[in-house]
Amino acid sequence: MTLPAPRPPIGLRIKQYRQGGNRSVAVLAGLCGISERYWHLIEAGTKVPSANVLCRIAAELDAPVGALLSEEPVEETAAPSGAAPDVARVLTGAVPGPSGAPASAVLLRERVEQAWRIWQASKDRFTKAADILPALIADVEHAVRAHRGEGDATVRREVLRVAADLYGLLRSYCRRTGRLDLALMVADRAMRAAEDADDPVRIAAAAWNFGHVLLSHDEPGAVEEAKGIALLAAEQLRRAPKSSEACAMEGALELVAVVADARLRNWWEARRRLEERAASLARRVGEGNAHWTVFGPTNVSLHAMSIEMLAGEAAEGLRVADQVDISQLPSRERQFTFGLEVARCHDLRREDAAVLVHLLSLEDLAPEDLARSPLARDIVLGLRRRVRPTFRTQVNALAERLQLA
Repeated sequence: MTLPAPRPPIGLRIKQYRQGGNRSVAVLAGLCGISERYWHLIEAGTKVPSANVLCRIAAELDAPVGALLSEEPVEETAAPSGAAPDVARVLTGAVPGPSGAPASAVLLRERVEQAWRIWQASKDRFTKAADILPALIADVEHAVRAHRGEGDATVRREVLRVAADLYGLLRSYCRRTGRLDLALMVADRAMRAAEDADDPVRIAAAAWNFGHVLLSHDEPGAVEEAKGIALLAAEQLRRAPKSSEACAMEGALELVAVVADARLRNWWEARRRLEERAASLARRVGEGNAHWTVFGPTNVSLHAMSIEMLAGEAAEGLRVADQVDISQLPSRERQFTFGLEVARCHDLRREDAAVLVHLLSLEDLAPEDLARSPLARDIVLGLRRRVRPTFRTQVNALAERLQLA
C-alpha cells in the first residue's frame, strides 16, 4: 500500500529530522534498505514511501511515524549557530582594517598559536574565539597586505604561513558554527596563502581543510570531491622533501579519504585504507598534532570506531572504543567527537542509561560543543521521548539546559 501525500510533504519532514540529527543520506538509505537516489526523491517529494519503508525511516530517524505524517510543526532541534557577527564582518570586509605599521610576524605567530590552543583545549572555546578572532583576523590580513609588494621575502613568507594557519583555525570555527559559506571562503584563503608561501606541508594542510568543508556539505558529489582533493594532495606531498611533519600531514589527508569512503558506504575500502595507509603512517610518526590535525595512532583508532558507527555496527564500534585512551589527546574537540560517537553507538542499541551517562560527561567536557551539536541535541530529544521514568528527571533537566524544553 502506498501512503497518500499529506501537507506538509512527508519528504520535507524526513529531511528536517535527518538534518536535525546531522545524519547523511548515504548511511540512512543503507540502513533502511533503499538507494540514496530513492531517498533524495522522497525528500524532494517526487516519491512517496510505502508504509513499510516509512516505518524503517522513522525508526532510523528515531521519529514517530505520526510525526512524519502530522501537519503540526516539527519539534525544534536547531542548535545555536552562526559565527559571531564581528568575525563574519571582518572576514567579509564589512569593517575597515587597521592602519599604520603591521605587527611583526613573530608576534602574530604567537597570537595565532595561542588562539589554536584555546580552540582545541578550552571548555568555552566558542565564546573565547568570538572575543579574540576579529582583531586577530584584522591584524594578520593587514600584515599580509603590508608585505605584499617589495620587502623582505623571508618576512613575507612567514606572514603568509601565519595567515594560512589562522585560516585553518577559521575553517574549523566557521564549520562548527554552521557557516559553511565562510568555511569554504577561509579554506580558499588558506590555500592561496600556503601557495604564495611556497610551503608544501601547509598546501597539504589547506587541502585537508578543503576536504573537511566538503565533507560537511550535503550537495551530491561533495564527498567524492573531498576524497579526490585529499588523495591528490597526499600524492603531491609524497614528492615534497621528507619530514615527520609531512608524513603526519599525509596521514591526516588519508583520514579524509577514509571518512569519505565511510560516508559513501564503502565500508571495506574505508577499513582497508585506514589500516594500510593511515595506521601505517601513524605508527611511523607517533602521537602528535602537526598543523593542529591531532594525527597519530589514537586519532586513527577514533576513525576506526567512527566507521563502525556510520556502518550501524554499534557493538563493534563500542568494542573498538573500549580499547582507546583519549586522555592524552591535545584536542578537547576530538575528545568530544569521540564521546558523542560512543553515545550514538549506545543510542543505536537503545542503552539509555549509557547514553545519559555519556551525554552528561560530554556536558562537563565541552558544554558549548554539546549545545551546538545537532547530533547531540537529536539524541537528547530521542532519549526524552522513550526514556524510562528512572532517568526522566535527569533527561528533562539536560534538555532544559540545552534549551530543548
